[in-house]
Order: sequence, then C-alpha cells, then structure tokens
Amino acid sequence: MVEVKFCGLTLPGDAAFAGEAGASYVGAVLAGGPRSVTAGSAAEVFAAAPAGVTRVAVLGAGFREILDEVLDVARPDVVQLHADPDVNDVIEARRLGAPAVWAVVRIVGTELPGGAAALLAEADALLLDAKVDGSLGGSGAALGWAALAGPVERIRRGGKLVLAGGLRPGNVRDAVAALQPDVVDVSSGVERSPGIKDHDLMLKFVTAARRQVR
Repeated sequence: MVEVKFCGLTLPGDAAFAGEAGASYVGAVLAGGPRSVTAGSAAEVFAAAPAGVTRVAVLGAGFREILDEVLDVARPDVVQLHADPDVNDVIEARRLGAPAVWAVVRIVGTELPGGAAALLAEADALLLDAKVDGSLGGSGAALGWAALAGPVERIRRGGKLVLAGGLRPGNVRDAVAALQPDVVDVSSGVERSPGIKDHDLMLKFVTAARRQVR
C-alpha cells in the first residue's frame, strides 16, 4: 500500500492530525519560501506527530550551513535535499550526521535528469517533483505521470520512489496508477493557505491515495 507524506507543515496541530489521518511521514521546510520554518518550529511540528510517524526536514542548497542545528534541534528522521542535489551532496549529508537522506529530482517536461539513476542508487529515496522557476517546491505544478512511467521504471531497480508535484485528492489515484510510487507527497494540494492544512482535504487525500486502482 502506498504511504503518504504531508509536507510543508507549519502548525503542530496539523502534524498531529496527519498521523491521525494515516500519514507515514510529516515534513517541515527549512529552505525558504512561504512554508519555511525555523529549526525550533520544526521541532514543535515534529513533536506533535504521533509515535511511528517519520519526521522529514526539507533543506535546500545551503544545507551544510544549517544541518548541525537542524539535527540537534529538530531531530528529524530523514533529511530531504532539494535544490538539485548530486551524489556528493547525499554523501556529505550522511557524513554530517543525517540519519537518512532523500534526494529530490526536479523535472521539466517528461525527461528524467541525467543523474537520477545515480541518486536513486545512493540516496535512501528519490523524490520526483516538478521544476518551476522561482519555486523550490510546493508550486502545485503536476508532472506528466504516464509519460514518465517508462523512464522511471528503467532506473528504479528496487529503489524507493517518492512522488510529489501537484498532487491533490482528485488526481493522486491516477498518479499512483501510472508510477506505482512507494510514497506520495503532498503540500499545496491539501492547504487552505500556504503552510496551513485543510483537514478534510488531508483525509480525502489519504483515502484517494490508498483506493484500489482497477
């Protein structure tokens, strides 16, 4: 069964509800943008998530400068590297103490970047997101799931795949059917405003993601 990650959380209450709704992962962004929080605020968000829910800290290109603080204060289970990381970034994050590392590949059109296979082999998971100018993530732009199915299958080889990019209750079932990800990751698709989640949409998203596709 596909797992669910609610990302871009800014309120402890939303993290608590995410666990109640059935999410396996909660994410806090520490990389700028409208959903960005401090390490201290991320710690509060993560503390509110129920036991057993994996805490994911989303970091950008400057992760080296803040990783020590994030690990010490927020204590995430996973560090998610955005801003087009390469294999050396994944290795460096681990060397600096990250317990697990997800690498994000941002996609334009329907072609995977050349380094996607190497990242999938090195990182604990590869996350696919849409690349939108001026936005690190959470833009609401969707990927061409059907067209990406072949390229993704060719590099997958048992690696863990996380799918983001414009997911919402009304389309996540189609995305899961096309790419068969291990995890679906949603932010703007379940929000009332940036960083403020709509609990009804969160429940609908989990239900739709896990509905059997015939």
